[in-house]
Amino acid sequence: MEKIKMQTPLVEMDGDEMTRILWKMIKDELILPFVDLKTEYYDLGLPKRDATGDQITVEAAEATKKYGVAVKCATITPNAKRMDEYKLHQMWKSPNGTIRSILDGTVFRTPITIPSIKPVVKNWEQPITIARHAYGDVYKSVEMRVPEAGVAKLVFDGESGKHEEVVIHNFKGAGVLQGMHNLDKSITSFAHSCFKYALDTNKDLWFATKDTISKKYDGQFREIFEKVYEEHYKAEFEKRGLEYFYTLIDDAVARVVRSKGGYIWACKNYDGDVMSDMISTAFGSLAMMTSVLVSPDGNYEYEAAHGTVTRHYYKYLKGEETSTNPIATIFAWSGALRKRGEKDGIKELMNFADQLEGACFDTLNEGTATKDLVNLMEGITPKQVNSADFIAAIRSHLEQRLA
Repeated sequence: MEKIKMQTPLVEMDGDEMTRILWKMIKDELILPFVDLKTEYYDLGLPKRDATGDQITVEAAEATKKYGVAVKCATITPNAKRMDEYKLHQMWKSPNGTIRSILDGTVFRTPITIPSIKPVVKNWEQPITIARHAYGDVYKSVEMRVPEAGVAKLVFDGESGKHEEVVIHNFKGAGVLQGMHNLDKSITSFAHSCFKYALDTNKDLWFATKDTISKKYDGQFREIFEKVYEEHYKAEFEKRGLEYFYTLIDDAVARVVRSKGGYIWACKNYDGDVMSDMISTAFGSLAMMTSVLVSPDGNYEYEAAHGTVTRHYYKYLKGEETSTNPIATIFAWSGALRKRGEKDGIKELMNFADQLEGACFDTLNEGTATKDLVNLMEGITPKQVNSADFIAAIRSHLEQRLA
């Protein structure tokens, strides 16, 4: 079979640990035999980030703005233990956070569902997509350890000379402080991305904050969303019979559990981080969760929602066999290839992405699965295989589909 030609490169961001091993296997077995792959490659593995002072992460994000579509492997966000393990020069920030800030995008995460794995919440009938704001809050916060009694204040000095300050707390002893911020521009971009994605996928949009408690910070989110909706999207939503629904975050959680699914749930940065893991686990496995970062100007970065699978990597280094689930990483590749095909008008590339995902479903639906899924499957007799054999089974189905 002649390989499918590409016009514009994908931005390819390699990663760390077990997902880095799977990354090469997926390329070698499922993509390179069928696609004349063009990528602009960036190694975002922790050693390379450390060696470049994390500049390579910035370069990868800028390349995404240039080419419009990126695919990213999972990466390590180092803590103190990792500092020692990798002998780092400093505790580098999350590469995902850096890329999100540069692209000013929104992260949409959707579980991959199959008939043999039923959601833990029995009334969920359709996937729930989490839209996570990708800027600010605790991820851009500054923190301080308060060692003694004293007064903490929030101070703003404007360029116009305006001065404002409020007392945060009169400390009677030691404690901690945290300062967070957000931007009207970023919140507005978040709102536009959510409403556009809802129209693209023809789904209702829910949004939730805690504006009854955080009257100015969370209140600003609510006001901007309502303004953007009323001025730009209300007419089209009503024309299609779609709903934009706002409620408090605690009420939203209760409603989500009682719902049938099938909508987009927009969350602030921290809420989205937490709720996406809850949604993915309740639908089956974090390894079955897609993630795409969408910027307001139409750039896309696809990745798996999970981390680098450290425990399996240590087993791999010892020469032990692992049964690591590559599905979300495969779907990152298929999503990026499909979007590249859409942007460049290459139907063959879009079809290949569809067939690659179909081959994954064929494999899972016949009961061939990795260890994390075997105990979740119902109504079939699953067969547990290692990562290499699982990818080989997917390739076999892919070849049948393409033939």
